[in-house]
Amino acid sequence: MASTEGLVPITRIFLASYYDKYPFTPLPDDVSRLSSEIRSMTSDLLKDSPPSSQDESLLLKESEGESPHKIDENMWKNREHMEEIIFLLHESRCPQPLQDDSELSTVFNNMRYKFQKTLNVLQDFQAVNSDHVFNTVMTYMPQDFRGTLIRQQRERSERNKQAEVDALVNSGGSIRDRYALLWRQQMDRRRQLAQLGSATGVYKTLVKYLVGVPQVLLDFIRQINDDNGPMEEQRQRYGPSLYSLTAIVLLIRLFIQLAWGRFEAKKLTRDQVAVLEQAVDVYTYEFRRFITFISEVFANSPFFISAEAAGALEARNNDDYKEINVPAGKTHEVSLSVESVNSYIAWDFSLIQGKINMVVFSNYFLSWVLNMKSFLLLFQLFLASGVFS
Repeated sequence: MASTEGLVPITRIFLASYYDKYPFTPLPDDVSRLSSEIRSMTSDLLKDSPPSSQDESLLLKESEGESPHKIDENMWKNREHMEEIIFLLHESRCPQPLQDDSELSTVFNNMRYKFQKTLNVLQDFQAVNSDHVFNTVMTYMPQDFRGTLIRQQRERSERNKQAEVDALVNSGGSIRDRYALLWRQQMDRRRQLAQLGSATGVYKTLVKYLVGVPQVLLDFIRQINDDNGPMEEQRQRYGPSLYSLTAIVLLIRLFIQLAWGRFEAKKLTRDQVAVLEQAVDVYTYEFRRFITFISEVFANSPFFISAEAAGALEARNNDDYKEINVPAGKTHEVSLSVESVNSYIAWDFSLIQGKINMVVFSNYFLSWVLNMKSFLLLFQLFLASGVFS
């Protein structure tokens, strides 16, 4: 069991400095250009023939909105879109004239192969990343029977989730239905972790001491995915590129589905096929490049850092932070102005090892006007003052 002594969960400020070492080379202009061209081609198909099914309407609405904000949700959406496109490009589902045209048939088969290759890369990434996170967490857990029970519980839970997916598929559920279920399961895992990290009272005691979960790990799983927590830095750094890739693969899927459904009324032109082929080439190449890049970022990113390193980073990014060394037997006084109700004053202290018996903190408050709320705040701070041995 790895020690967590002196460690704190990674912070957003730490991740900002970590990601500085991993800049992602921007996507080429071809991504936005081809997205615009496919969107225009889609509009042409819809001029004389509006959406004819709920699935077409949902896809169209999705293409007009924004991509999901979370990195992992985008991964699942890309996976869904690729699987749907592979389904549509299967020879048996292509319009008959395309099947009879050997040249076009080869083009669409090549597209399907590229999507399948890219889908495999994404699936492998998700599986490896999931195992990496779990195994890293387990290094901080007891390496006795409790660790074995946790692993067994995870295996049972994943089997149950897979059985739920299999039941949906066997009952005729669509690819869209399956991925909606997969994402719900992912969010269930996240909620359970957050609840575990927020445990209080007797339950927290059981989690910490009987199960053996270190407090720093509980803190980590509670805050890591907060809307403005550490992962928000990741979303802001790498999200925009991933959002663009999610948008273009969605447009490719939408165009193919609409084109197949309207093929008798409006045949595909060679120019449209050329644009589609180029879009598939650019998307599959750039998405694999992104996965290769983000795999390295994830593999090297720590979960915990030393408290000293976290404090130093916070200090460099906080103009109001001041560090003072107070020799033994001396005092240090700080005067601060509180300009509004609910303002916060924070301090931290550390002791150099030696023959130190106690440190005395005293808080003195001076105010011309005290209302009830201010009085309660004053009383709470007074109670927090005292002697720490």
